Amino acid sequence: MNMNYTADELAFRDDVRTFLEEKLPADIAAKVKQGRRMSRADHERWQQILVKQGWYATHWPEEYGGVKWTAVQKHIWDEESCRYGAPRSIPFGVNMVAPVIIKFGSEEQKQHYLPRILSGEHWWCQGYSEPGSGSDLASLKTRAVRDGDHYIVNGQKTWTTLGQHANMIFCLVRTNTEVKAQEGISFLLIDMDTPGVTVRPIITLDGEHEVNEVFFDDVKVPVYNLVGEEDKGWTYAKYLLTYERTGLAGIGASKAALSHLKAIAGRQQKNGRPLIEDPTFAQRIAQVEIDLMAASISNLRIIASVEGGGVPGAESSMLKVRGTEIRQTITDLSRRALGPYAQPFVEEELDLAYEGEHLSDEDGAALSPQYFNMRKLSIFGGSNEIQKNIVTKMILGL
Repeated sequence: MNMNYTADELAFRDDVRTFLEEKLPADIAAKVKQGRRMSRADHERWQQILVKQGWYATHWPEEYGGVKWTAVQKHIWDEESCRYGAPRSIPFGVNMVAPVIIKFGSEEQKQHYLPRILSGEHWWCQGYSEPGSGSDLASLKTRAVRDGDHYIVNGQKTWTTLGQHANMIFCLVRTNTEVKAQEGISFLLIDMDTPGVTVRPIITLDGEHEVNEVFFDDVKVPVYNLVGEEDKGWTYAKYLLTYERTGLAGIGASKAALSHLKAIAGRQQKNGRPLIEDPTFAQRIAQVEIDLMAASISNLRIIASVEGGGVPGAESSMLKVRGTEIRQTITDLSRRALGPYAQPFVEEELDLAYEGEHLSDEDGAALSPQYFNMRKLSIFGGSNEIQKNIVTKMILGL
């Protein structure tokens, strides 16, 4: 594997940097860098800028509106986007359900749904997790019973991120109880405005409304909205999850967060000296930086595999585990760097328009909520314990 960029890749990186310098709105970049609250309008504004540039659907074939980037180019885009403070695209439509529709959906489904994802007409959310199932996804109990040209769906999903904004949800549903658990699951696309769908907010530890419960009460879903074959949804779900877990490592985001941590530690004082010069704290920063460099190389190995025609396998589980642990360590060190000033949490300070008194370093307003929010990283997308089981079976053969 070549660890250095080619001349063409360096030229592409320059193009990306020029685009971000010219097109990324300053107010959005400021929110991202300071960890402030992003609105739906912020996400939609940035999406339309990317769509106009032709750089939104980086995982799609060109015939459906995607961009013909190599895996290395996608990696460069992710790294530079994080460095400049560009918001992460909401992944549920463009990066999660769209690849499944493209690979397993009918041509009619591709023609109907893909343009609506690009235009922003459809905001998708994910219907995987259920109460009592946790990361044992195959134990899901939401039922879909065939009734003529429709399925009748009953059940409950939970931890549905940004479901309060969504008008479409992709769901795993049980369509057969007479076979092995993994063999009786189907993949359905459901309009959130269908009678019988109810969304209830869950307020998380950081005080934000990010996730929801979604209830299905005799919801009629056209058979047309079944992706692929009935009872084959587990295959499609695994396909989706391998790509999701690679992205969850968040290497580029961790590099940006590490840079922010160093800046905070450089401003904070301990015994009359910058905190970053304290041997104990400097050792902690050095250790997480070494871990991040190692994870970054693992990320490049996976990219090289994809570049050669492969797909992410169990390696993406390894990367998910290490990447999320590193991100949690960085948010913990950032909070520790600010010391007692990280304790006050004034929710209003998360809005960029806040004009009240800052109780601590202005950049510190988001440190506590970020610390609490990042605790989720080792649980969602399949808990780290599940990822370790995958690694032991698929790589170690245990």
